[in-house]
Formats: sequence, C-alpha cells, structure tokens
Amino acid sequence: MKKWAILALVMMLSVVSVFSATIVIWSSEKQVDFMKKIGQQFTKDTGITVDVQMVNYGDIKSKYLTAAQAGEGPDIIVGAHDWVGELVENGLVESIPFSAIESDKFAESGLNAFTVDGKLYGVPYAIEALAILYNKDYIPEPPATFAELKEIAKDYTTDETLGFVFDAANFYHAYGFLAGMGGNVFAWDKKTGYDVNNIGLNNEGAIEGLKLITSLYEEGIIPQGANGNTADSMFKEGLAAAIINGPWAVADYLNAGIDFGVLPLTELELAPGKYGKPFVGVQGLMINSKSANKAFAKEFVINYLATADGIYNFYIADPRLPSRNDVTELIKTKGGPVPQEIVDEFVKSAAGGEPMPNVPEMGSVWSPMADALSLAYSGQLSPAEALNDAVSKIKEAIK
Repeated sequence: MKKWAILALVMMLSVVSVFSATIVIWSSEKQVDFMKKIGQQFTKDTGITVDVQMVNYGDIKSKYLTAAQAGEGPDIIVGAHDWVGELVENGLVESIPFSAIESDKFAESGLNAFTVDGKLYGVPYAIEALAILYNKDYIPEPPATFAELKEIAKDYTTDETLGFVFDAANFYHAYGFLAGMGGNVFAWDKKTGYDVNNIGLNNEGAIEGLKLITSLYEEGIIPQGANGNTADSMFKEGLAAAIINGPWAVADYLNAGIDFGVLPLTELELAPGKYGKPFVGVQGLMINSKSANKAFAKEFVINYLATADGIYNFYIADPRLPSRNDVTELIKTKGGPVPQEIVDEFVKSAAGGEPMPNVPEMGSVWSPMADALSLAYSGQLSPAEALNDAVSKIKEAIK
C-alpha cells in the first residue's frame, strides 16, 4: 500500500488523535539526529510528533523487554535481528506485511534475519560482518593465511605496538574462527530452521578454531586483558598493525588519518581449505505490538525510514552496509563517509558469513561462551574442556 493511502486510512480512523499522538523511538546515539530530522518532516506531513530518545545500545533490548511487557516503552526500537526471536516469543513486536515494503529492493538475507515462522517482524536497514583491518604503514599487502598473519604480527609485537589484536573474549568476534574451522551454534536446515538441541560449539572444528585464537595468547601476540577498547584505540593511534572490527568503526579510523586496507575474514585461510566465517548481523526497525500508535509507527518506519533515502541517511550516520540494493547506487551517486573499495571488502565478508540465529535460545549462548573463551585464553581450561563446559551450560539453560 502506498504512503498516502496508508496515511489516509490512518487519519480517517484516528481524526481526533492525529494532532496529539506522539511516536517514541529508542535508538543508540548515531542514528538519533537524522531520525529527528526525518521526524520533523513526518510531523509537518501528519501532525504526529516524533520523539527520538537515545538509549545505550547494550541496554535497549533489556529495557524494552521490561517496559513493553508492562504495556509501556517506545513505539519503535532500533536494534539487532538476533533480538527478534525472544521478542516475538514474548509477543512484543508487531508483524509487518511483506507487501507493505518494497521487498524486491531489500537484500534477501536482511529480510530473512527478521523473519520468524514466515512473518516479517522488522525492517532491516543495515547488514554487517567483521573483517581484518590492516595498517598499510606496517602491512602493505594483506596476509593470505592465518599462519602468515601470525608471523607478521610477531614482527610488530613490541613494548609499544601490537601486531594483531581484537576483542577475542567477545564471542561475536571469536565466532569467525570457530565457524570457519567447522563449528556452528545450532544446526540449520532450510525447511525446518534451527535445531536448538543440536549444538556444534564443541565439535572438532570449533575446538580447532578456538585453538587458533588461544595460540595468539600463548605466543604473546595478544596480551591478557586486551579487549575491544584496547584494539580500537591502539589501531586509531597507529599502534596496532592489524585488528578485527566491523564497518561501524571505519569512519573513525579514516578521520584519525589511518591508511588501512580491509581483508574479508572469508578470504583468510585458517587451515588448508578452511576460511573464516564471521557472524552476519542485521540492524533494523521493530514496532511495539502493544503500542497504541502502531499504525502511525508503521507509516513512519515503512514510508519515511525504510525508503532508499531513509536508509541512505542511516548509512551516512552509521556507515554499515545498507540493506537496500538500490542504496548502493545512491552511494555511488551521492557519495558517503567510506570509500567504495572499503565497502566492497566488507560486503565480501558478509556474503560468506553466517547469520546469527534469531531464535530465543540464542540468548542462552552468549554468557557460557564468554566464560569458555576467557578460561581457554587464560589457560585455566583447554579449548576442548572450555567448550564442553559451555555447551553443557547452554543445553541446561535451553531446557
């Protein structure tokens, strides 16, 4: 249904409330300013106020779960696709007809990420995957293999610099190695979806993948206690030769004057015939099923934020890979904060990655896996012992 047809219907049904209604949006910092501007246009067109509130990204889901279950909270949230299973299970997000959006313009992987039992529960605006970023002052050409990466990293691991560092204790960042060697979270079948009772995080491939990362600690390449902030700040200051990070970090590195290249994790050979396989994440817009303003919220999401111009503005504010195929051409025409060759390399990493499962059981995975990684890196448990312990805890939590 076209924008003004929807709007006419909404206005006919809600004449009295149109001029007093307010749509509340919870979003992290980067998207707030441009959504406020689009909200001002929406208000001019409809008389409906848009209140965009900044909430720390890590707090949005937990706060929303509490508020929405009480019939409160925002009308729209901006968040990740792996939240959707839990939110749908709790009846807290509204489905959106595929016919209401320009489905053929969106990447299929983005729509699939927000689809549960055949229904769409969010409109994607960005797709993301991790890659290796290398400082060309240290590494003129990217390594082809993990063994080569380690040898290069050792050359630049000194009292003042790090050859290679990333947020390895974060399961999201570590997963590319486990999956690339043959591990997986839940077994997947195209017809039946995820089998949450079939967990592959302690199979032979996952164990070998964790051994690769653990060797970086054992050989003194990554120091104990290093985290995402360490990696980010050192790379930004020119003190790290290579890191793993996502497209959201690129603009800061460009602004810092770092001359860097991007190596898709999917092109790093971990072992003969085995390549990195990072998680693919999708960011999108979800509507509160308990909102009194669902019709207005859908209108704003579908016909103001999820248009080609709207998603282009998301890209300008937070340069991740746009979910709409036609926005790529818009970027070529209008430009953007990230050079096209960098965008292209992140696209390759996402194309060969693995979507994060969007089932509620995924919530039981993060904490046990974080513990397992920490125990393996510190040497308290072997990679096999740490992963066996984690899978045992995940299965118990799923029960």
